[in-house]
Amino acid sequence: METVGFIGLGNMGGGMAGNIQKADYPMVVFDLRQEVVTTFVARGARAGLSPAEVARQCDVTFTSLPGPAEVESVALGAQGILEGIKPGAVYVDLSTSRPTLIRELEPKFRAKGAHVLDAPVSGGKTGAATRNLAVMVGGERDIFDRIKPILDAFGDKVFYAGTVGAGSVCKLVHNMIGHGVRQAIAEGLTLGVKAGVDAETVWECVRRGSTGRLRYLHESVPRNVFRKDYADPSFMLALARKDIALATELGREFNVPMPIANLAEQIAMEAITRGWGDQDSSVTFLLQEEAAGVEVRNPNVDYVKAGKFIATHPEVA
Repeated sequence: METVGFIGLGNMGGGMAGNIQKADYPMVVFDLRQEVVTTFVARGARAGLSPAEVARQCDVTFTSLPGPAEVESVALGAQGILEGIKPGAVYVDLSTSRPTLIRELEPKFRAKGAHVLDAPVSGGKTGAATRNLAVMVGGERDIFDRIKPILDAFGDKVFYAGTVGAGSVCKLVHNMIGHGVRQAIAEGLTLGVKAGVDAETVWECVRRGSTGRLRYLHESVPRNVFRKDYADPSFMLALARKDIALATELGREFNVPMPIANLAEQIAMEAITRGWGDQDSSVTFLLQEEAAGVEVRNPNVDYVKAGKFIATHPEVA
């Protein structure tokens, strides 16, 4: 069984690394916070003193980091992964990062006889903890096939996207569409409520109509919108803004007009200037309510039932 290294044990990385450990892979872990490393060591992992030392001891090394700057530093910096990685070993970046960056890293690792995959994930910290994650993988197909059992240990929907960087492109497109859909929902619900219809009624009509047959719609308005409770983030606004910025940057790189994505980025930026960066990304809904002069509230409704709706109406799945 291959020895697995994991660097970055935060909200996402901690859950994914925990599921790899549950699958009984021998592990070496590293994080700047010693307390989270200690938790994994107590369950049988070894602690690495640096990313280079992790890579030196492992056949497959994963990183789960906040963004491109951290990925580049951990991969190429002093005592970085490139310094320690062995010929034949694999480096897999799970971060939502810049496709251009992973494509620049790959030949540097190839020169040492190592392989690189990008494999960003979608599903949030709850999905990371419960193995309910989509994993979008770019890189050599035979290397993907080789490590897929490890990917399956923390993701229940593992996809091969294509050559290196393809996974990151797919993740940015995924998040970009999500932000656009959320803004459309915010505008629609504030219109319906201001025009005199109860929030629950508007939402049920949208969900049960032809638009509601899009499965994503049923998961796009979490209960915090209806309860005005954004303090316990599933996905922080600051991270969401980073993701949409990477998508619009990619659009400029390839000369693709994306007016809706750019609008979504501007809305996220405005919310961050309000001091909401550490709240749930759906907090941008408040800006639309403010602009419309109306609130969309129904605190007595448990919107977990969206999942129950899908279960009893499989035609929308």
